Amino acid sequence: MLETGGRSFRQFVWVYNQLQNRGTPALHGRVTDWLEHSWRDGDKRLLLMVFRNAGKSTLVGLFCAWILANDPDLRILVLSAEQNLADKMARSVRRIIERHPMARHLLPERREQWAADQFTVARPRDFRDPSLCSRGITGNLTGLRADVVICDDVEVPNTSDTPTKREDMRECLRELDYILMPQGTILYVGTPHSFYSIYADQPRKELKEDAPFLAGYRRLTIPLLDPATGASAWPERFSPDVVERMRRQTGPAKFRSQMLLEPTHVHDVRLEPEKMRRYAGAIELASGNGETVLTIGGRRMLSSTCWWDPSFGDPKKGDASVVACVFVDEEGGYWLHGLRYLTHDPARVEEQDEADQLCRQVVAFAEAMAQPAIRIETNGIGKFLPSLLRRAVARSGCGCAVIEHVSTRNKVQRILDAFDPLLAAGRLHVHEDVWQGGFVQEMREWLPGRESRDDALDAVAGCILEEPVRLRGLHALRTRRQWRGGAPLMARTGFDL
Repeated sequence: MLETGGRSFRQFVWVYNQLQNRGTPALHGRVTDWLEHSWRDGDKRLLLMVFRNAGKSTLVGLFCAWILANDPDLRILVLSAEQNLADKMARSVRRIIERHPMARHLLPERREQWAADQFTVARPRDFRDPSLCSRGITGNLTGLRADVVICDDVEVPNTSDTPTKREDMRECLRELDYILMPQGTILYVGTPHSFYSIYADQPRKELKEDAPFLAGYRRLTIPLLDPATGASAWPERFSPDVVERMRRQTGPAKFRSQMLLEPTHVHDVRLEPEKMRRYAGAIELASGNGETVLTIGGRRMLSSTCWWDPSFGDPKKGDASVVACVFVDEEGGYWLHGLRYLTHDPARVEEQDEADQLCRQVVAFAEAMAQPAIRIETNGIGKFLPSLLRRAVARSGCGCAVIEHVSTRNKVQRILDAFDPLLAAGRLHVHEDVWQGGFVQEMREWLPGRESRDDALDAVAGCILEEPVRLRGLHALRTRRQWRGGAPLMARTGFDL
């Protein structure tokens, strides 16, 4: 028999709320029923998403006390983005056990292990691990074992506002498989703080995901406003006036993220990838009437630009080295067909230095994209690269021209000048392969005036803004056929009009 007398979790919550002189709103009843049914049904992977200030962490604290009251031998690990947040949950559970009449049997005779970050209840079995311990996501988890892991607000701005932080967070969460017992349960509780949220229910193709991070989890998602009717999920506390005030104060992006639970960045996206046109066509060369024509998706291309923004920095620590190419069609549409983040192999530096490795990659990229010229930004380390690049071009025999460029305009303004008109007009086409890389991530997270990755954006902006090379006589120095088309031919006639 249960120590709680077979009482449901809803009853457990109701009794505690009565002691606190507060009611139990219908919203909390819905959450408590879901948690209990999931627990009794044996679901081992759970995700609870409820809007901010809905009391979900309080309910999860009561849930921890309830399952311990049912089975004192359980070992619970509370994991949060920071240690102080996890300790807050641990203190909440400890207070509930101390005050709840249905949990009094858990109080030990001697409270030797009754600390802020961990405590041990009275239990039949003797374990090395405490009944509940709390840790920050970056804390030391080695040696811990748990039957239940509560991931309470592991995704916050400090763990999700850059690609590197998000990947570090995911790596930490993957380690939970080594902590959790084979038949253990993981419960995630939180709200999304990024378009690339761990809570997203759809895979992000630009991350090369085949499935969402929490694929297969049983989910309960309760946004503040019902998607169909717009009614408040907690009308007693969040009336229409309160909702409208919150929307104005927080801004639409943060409101969508934290209150409507839509995975999006908590700031307004300045460059919206959804305004680009995705395509999957390849470069095609066709000969006819004495000329070779290059088309993409059936559209003839008239000009192109290849831009290299060089760097030797580690993409995770410094600027990335990026090369991109953009074609322009007959109707003024821009086609971002190729983009590469370049890296060198440190193990090969003795036989081929970093600069030579990068130059060869750029030449190979230009050949694959049928480019007539390569523009290289010579600010910074780019000053000595043009000669090395020309040498690599000569070795390959591709015949590409190398054009040096010094950027004098402010980078932020350059990016805005390049992207804003094309996005507004819907004239920027992006190849599927480019979409599934870091370029789209940079777009979503780029904010003018703030420190954020913009290496790919800068390279593409260079392609768009610089004078494109007309595709006429393109491969005169190369072995492949011409495809740019020739100049108009004026023929003399004998007609007297």
